[in-house]
Parts: sequence; structure tokens; C-alpha cells
Amino acid sequence: MGEVLTRNGDGTPVVLSETDLLKDLEAGTEDAADRGKIPVLTKEELQYLFDVFRSPYKFVSVEPGREVVLSYDAGTLKIRRVGVNVDRVQALQIYEKLFGADSMELCHVDYSFKPIKPIVTMEQPVLEQALLSTHIPLFYGAMPNLGLYTQPDGPFANPSELLPLGKIEEAQASYEASVEASVKDIVYVGSAMYESGADGINLDTVGAAGDADFLASLIATEKLREKCPDVCIELGMSGEFILGMHSELEYDGVRLAGLYPHDQVKLAEKAGVTIFGPVINTKTSKSCPWNLARAITFMKRCCEEATIPIHVNMGMGVGAVPLNNHPPIDIVSRASKAMVEICRLDGL
Repeated sequence: MGEVLTRNGDGTPVVLSETDLLKDLEAGTEDAADRGKIPVLTKEELQYLFDVFRSPYKFVSVEPGREVVLSYDAGTLKIRRVGVNVDRVQALQIYEKLFGADSMELCHVDYSFKPIKPIVTMEQPVLEQALLSTHIPLFYGAMPNLGLYTQPDGPFANPSELLPLGKIEEAQASYEASVEASVKDIVYVGSAMYESGADGINLDTVGAAGDADFLASLIATEKLREKCPDVCIELGMSGEFILGMHSELEYDGVRLAGLYPHDQVKLAEKAGVTIFGPVINTKTSKSCPWNLARAITFMKRCCEEATIPIHVNMGMGVGAVPLNNHPPIDIVSRASKAMVEICRLDGL
């Protein structure tokens, strides 16, 4: 048996025997199946992944005709993060005219709806200028970020301080108040940017503050859909399952805590989401083959359950992409190719 050069979930190179590669693929899909109560990948799918990782090429791609569209979150911030010091509108032009992006997102450095609300009238002309300078669909995006609504940043008591004291009801009440305030801010900003011409609104890193965060995003989507019936709303998740920080919140009679992507997407559809961006977290101590088999097992099921487009999150630390500031192309390309061809995605 030969050896395969691959990586761990933190990006460090690792050499696996072909036997160990297959074992990692099988263990990854079994882990996902056990956690999500879903089927494991078939033998044919595992063999496909085995062949993808055994490929000697540094970069691999999908077959012609299987290409998918790409959507981006916070791209105007990320290009500055790597040292390209350009204005936001110029960043959008670079993504479109040089990178060949299919769609893009304008965003503010305070990437949350709460701090954007008081400056939305200054963001609107920036969006309008960006629309005049580009051709691709242009979203406006930010995070619900319920953490900003609790003390010391917000008006409500901090559940992280209340819970250790055993003040469960007080902590839950704080989460519920944060949901109400967050919904108002998301709808206010989202409708304002839509009125200025945004092709879509992106709610990013949804669920970062747990089930209350997810609930706020679903309710805000409902209200935005009522106010702007033809707006495209993309919902990008923050993690693979919903943390039960409140633990008793429900949407449409479904308890939110503990939901995996194949259940999350059903609620997103009911709320009126146009594009759903599910997440599976990368485990840095496991190999990338283990992570990818696990991620695809979840995403395959999510796509089977979905009736709306699925754009799987394939960035730093999610979707089997290594948790690294500069994710290595050998793994990014393999993970993207396999995710598209097995799950039959609409986009990434």
C-alpha cells in the first residue's frame, strides 16, 4: 500500500498510509451519522473521496459542467486583512474583475446590525456607489450578534454572569429581550439597504450566541420577507449545531437547541430564506480526510432535505477546510470538489 500526503485540521502536513486514509474516511462519516442520526456515506462515495485524496495533483477541480456559483461574506474586510489596503468599493471591483466572483457583499468593519443601525444613512450611499461600479449581484451583510445586546455593550443583563449564579429565568428573559431588539435592528438595516438597491441581505454567523441568535434571525427574515417580498435573503450559520444557551426557545413549534443542518434548513425555508449556508466545524486534531467525510455526510443530508439553494460554508475552520489564516489550496480544492460533486450543491 502506498502513502498519501494530506493535512490535519490545523493545516499541518501529515502522511497517511492508504489503509489509514480509508479508516479516517470511514470514521468521519460514522461520527456524523451517529451525531446527526443520519445515514453514513456509501462505499462508492467513500471510494470517490479516497481517490480525491490520493490524487497526486496539488490542485483539483470539478468536472466541466459541474461548476457552482460562489457567494462571499465580509469580502471587503478580508481583502484588507491580508494586507491589500483598498477602499471597500475598490475591493468589490477586485473581486469582480480580477477574481471572477459570482456575487459579492458590501459590509462595514463593525460587522453587526446593532452598530450599523445608527450609521445606516452613511452606508446607503456607499452601497449605491458600489452598485454603479459593479455588475454582479451585490449583497449587504452583517451578523445578528446577540452578544452586543447584553452588558457591558448593551442594555440587558449578561446571561453569562447570571447562569453561574443559578439565575436561569433571569438569563432566559435577557435572551428573549435581546431577540426582540435584534429583530428590530436587522429589519431596519436590511430594509434600508434594500431600498438603496441591495440585491440581497446576508445574515452571517447566525447562531453564534446560541438558540436566541438563530431565533432572532428567523423572525427577522420573516419580517424582511413581508416588508420586501422579492429580496434575496442569505442565512449563513456559525456552527454545525444550535447551542442551547436559552434551551427552551422554539420556532414554529420546533425546539431550536441541538439542531443540525438538515433540521436547520427546514426552519430557514419556513421563515423565507432564499439561500442557506450550513456549517460543519473542522476538528483540528483530526485529519482532513476524517473532517471531509464527516462534513459531507451532514451536508448530503441537508441537501436532500432542502428545497432552497444550499451554499455550504467552505472557509477557514469549516467545511473540512483547515483552521488557518491562509488555508492551503490542496485541501481547499479537494474539499470543494468533493462537496460539490457528492452533495450536488447549488453553490459555495
